[in-house]
Amino acid sequence: MLKQFTAGLIALAAAALPVRAADPDPDNWDAVLAEAKGQTIYFHAWGGEPIINDYIAWAGNQVEARYGVKVVHVKVDDTASVVSKVLTEKAAGRDEGGAVDLVWINGENFAAMKREGLLLPKPWATRLPSYKYVDVENKPSVAVDFTVPVDGLQAPWGMAKMIFFHDTARLENPPKSTEALGRWIAENPGRFTYPQPPDFIGTSFLKQLLIDLTPDAAVLQGPATDENFGPATDPLFAWLDAAKDNLWRKGRTYPQNMNAMRQLLADDEVAIAFAFNPATASNAIANNELPDSVRSFVFDGGTLGNTHFLAVPYNANGKAGGMVLANFMMSAEAQVRKQDAAVWGDPTVLAVEKLPAEDRARFESLDLGIATLKPEELGPVLPEPHDSWVKRIEAEWARRYGTSQ
Repeated sequence: MLKQFTAGLIALAAAALPVRAADPDPDNWDAVLAEAKGQTIYFHAWGGEPIINDYIAWAGNQVEARYGVKVVHVKVDDTASVVSKVLTEKAAGRDEGGAVDLVWINGENFAAMKREGLLLPKPWATRLPSYKYVDVENKPSVAVDFTVPVDGLQAPWGMAKMIFFHDTARLENPPKSTEALGRWIAENPGRFTYPQPPDFIGTSFLKQLLIDLTPDAAVLQGPATDENFGPATDPLFAWLDAAKDNLWRKGRTYPQNMNAMRQLLADDEVAIAFAFNPATASNAIANNELPDSVRSFVFDGGTLGNTHFLAVPYNANGKAGGMVLANFMMSAEAQVRKQDAAVWGDPTVLAVEKLPAEDRARFESLDLGIATLKPEELGPVLPEPHDSWVKRIEAEWARRYGTSQ
């Protein structure tokens, strides 16, 4: 009798618990589209570049017109704040109806969300209809994000690669290696600088130097530790020490971001700038922000590259709508528009040669821009270090050089 009574209590308690709806199943795409129709989704994405904001607005309009999903672009300055928002919701027990439906992430933010269980728990991105054309073979970072396996928990959206650019009217033959750049800085004092870490572009430059200079780059694919940090980074900081007094304003101050550095190039205060998008120089020329004599280049040994992604948090209110937008963002139509230098110039994640003839022709007819390198000219992609190296490098940079700010 007691056992029956106890079993009854357990059954009642279980019945009283809220039942969470099953997550949308991309293998049943028609059901996903039906569930998404009428949803309003809040897409949290960096809002610091007007051309990107315009592209997101275009994509949102397309998704609403075709699938009935309204997209609200929540412009953020730092994606880490989005991670914190979802983590706070989880700590408060808000496992449904979350404020973030889709987030633009990669690197350490993805690693943090995966580690803390803040993403949809089952692979979904690799099961989206558009994923079949993603270039997994030649773009390994679509499956491994800063050494962390993606496991289908985020949808690849675009490629990024460090690109340098210079004004050919003032500098004909730029240095094309870390070692050559160090010599050039010494011979041309005041003509080079980089954004102040922890600005993303500034930190990316430090990672480029680190990969080129460290005795064993393979070490960077694992976690940074007290034991390996010094031996791996000593050559980096020796390079920075040697360069510091010959930097712009003798290294006493640094531009705050890429746009500020680009303006220094436009004003002929520095001779070289860099970005993480191959079309940056072409876009700036088209917008009259740089002279049309500016051209792009990469280091002969390769430059840092990665993939950026779209992810659905585990507690998103509009999971189906988030999947629909992510799938559209990976479509050939959206990808070719995104790679158009007049729109954004962000490289595609797709294997263009595998696309249907009509879509392939659209990519092949793209005008990449006057200063944009062709895909075959971009050179090798250097993989991102494990995300644990970033904070340590930034902290050590601040300790050594931050007092001069």
